[in-house]
Amino acid sequence: MTAQPPEPSPHPAPPGELRASHDDREAVVEQLRDAAAEGRIDFDELDSRLEQALTSKTHAQLAVLTADLPRPKSAESQPPLVLKGGMSGASRGPGRWEVPGRVIAHGGVGGVKVDFTRVECRLMEVAVEAYGETSGVTIVIPDGWAADTNGMDPGVGGLTDKTTPDRLPGTPLIRLTGAGGMGGVIIRHPNRREQCKLRSNPAQG
Repeated sequence: MTAQPPEPSPHPAPPGELRASHDDREAVVEQLRDAAAEGRIDFDELDSRLEQALTSKTHAQLAVLTADLPRPKSAESQPPLVLKGGMSGASRGPGRWEVPGRVIAHGGVGGVKVDFTRVECRLMEVAVEAYGETSGVTIVIPDGWAADTNGMDPGVGGLTDKTTPDRLPGTPLIRLTGAGGMGGVIIRHPNRREQCKLRSNPAQG
């Protein structure tokens, strides 16, 4: 006799009783570590809460662990990062930096480089506006990230897209818009020199 699958419940589980995912647990772990670094909880309590976070099954169990901590600011709510390439140029990265939902880069006369290779980004999509202007903008994204450049106006300087479409699950999509101007816009993965540097010094931040 073939066993019948269980009937779906007509009453959905309350939000707190929904099963937590690996990403949900990891987000709480990061919040707890930040709280310890800020002195809000001591390291003994951190160890205890981390153990509970990693074994929590539901959202309700996770919520208890951070109920007495400030809510982390959402990356989407952060103001845009604006980079302007003045006489000396401008860059962000490759060290650790918080990625907002929107990045605006103006190449100006000195050029701009935006390097995402060492960031920890929890956003599933980042809007990047790049204006090549005189000296251009270079954007470097990790292997496994992908870019959508359909909204980009190549202008005189052009758009050079050296990224691959092979996007790993859980990684952000860079949605690139703007104009190439005279200097052009380049979006690519790390080159050989940058890859060697990443491998030789992976903890740089």
